[in-house]
Amino acid sequence: MSYAQTALDELEKGQLEDFKKQYALSLRHDDDDTLFSLGEELYTLGFLNQSRRIYEKLLKKYPDEDELRTNLADIAIDEDKNDEALDYLNQVSPDSPAYVEALMVAADLYQTQELFEVSEQKLLTAKKLAPDEPVITFALAELYFTMREFRKAIPLYLDLITAGTTELSKVNLVERLGVAYANAGRFEQAIGYLKQIHTGDMTPDVKFETAFTYLQLKERTEAITLFNELKDSDSHYTSLYPYLGQALEQENRLAEALTALQEGLGVDQYNEKLWLQAAHVATKLDDEALAEKYLKKGHELDSDDIAAVIQLSNLYVKQERWDENEALAKPYVKAEDADPQLYWNLAITANHQEDFAAARKYYDAAAPFFMDQPDFLKPAIYFYREEGASDQVVKLLTAYLKVVPDDAEMALMLEGYQDI
Repeated sequence: MSYAQTALDELEKGQLEDFKKQYALSLRHDDDDTLFSLGEELYTLGFLNQSRRIYEKLLKKYPDEDELRTNLADIAIDEDKNDEALDYLNQVSPDSPAYVEALMVAADLYQTQELFEVSEQKLLTAKKLAPDEPVITFALAELYFTMREFRKAIPLYLDLITAGTTELSKVNLVERLGVAYANAGRFEQAIGYLKQIHTGDMTPDVKFETAFTYLQLKERTEAITLFNELKDSDSHYTSLYPYLGQALEQENRLAEALTALQEGLGVDQYNEKLWLQAAHVATKLDDEALAEKYLKKGHELDSDDIAAVIQLSNLYVKQERWDENEALAKPYVKAEDADPQLYWNLAITANHQEDFAAARKYYDAAAPFFMDQPDFLKPAIYFYREEGASDQVVKLLTAYLKVVPDDAEMALMLEGYQDI
């Protein structure tokens, strides 16, 4: 038995001091092939210093063996010694048998630095030199997956699966392909692959993607089941709660939807969108006090979120809380791109406050955006009639009757203006 094997045996038994002794004897006495194998084993086990010493010793003896340089570069990357890794890789010439491997290691290095385009070019060069090497195809697919370039990743995963490779580096390629299809918006194809994965074998991310895909396909029962399974196994997977709430709401299971969203707020209390979603469901449940509480919390977290402002303003208008609505909405109509709903709400508010000049200003601002909305047009028509703005009344009446042509009262009013 070699010293190398004895060293590994001692390591497996947890005898570190005996391992060190046998490792030292292996460095002095074992043949070079045995040493190289020991270096690979130790690298896999995470003993980088010991692995590096072996490769450095062998490189002095075999300076033309570029595989040693790529191995040393791998170790340098793991130790965050990127300049050292590049030094080793740059010593590997394009005519070297290890050049493709050097390109792969370099691609890995640049990917860790988030220099994705450089990493891509290294892998594309490697693929040209070794087009049938599945590890290169896989590495390129994984890079595109990381870059969220899912449409580029999909055909690469498909090539591997078609060739009979369904797992590489402990990555389930069927799972990856399903997730890639889902993120590319190709839900029918996605679910075909994701269904092949037993739920017990799914990672939390894949379970989320599968549930999300079911939701997009309107298979809400399946989506709810998976989202709940994910919640039960990992309640801090915060991304699930908005979609679980959405699925339950779409099934008209409003109380359950609100409970799910409240559970989400328990683990993600700074998510203003979640507060707004919970407020929306509370409104549908006719719990306006709870809706107001949630809307105020969402608005407090992000005062620039106009959706929260509009929902809260709509609530104030519904409850005829004119002063509160004016204080809330008025600051948000000063911008050039103000939301027209706020003009409408402020027009109603000013009219009830008998500030008719302000109401006229807000109705004028809102009108171009709601010429097909009877709920806006009819009250506005009466307002402009009271103001004596005949031209505006005729304009709005004409628009209104296009939408509600059988409203006899409005038709008669328009005839009256046309006879003048």
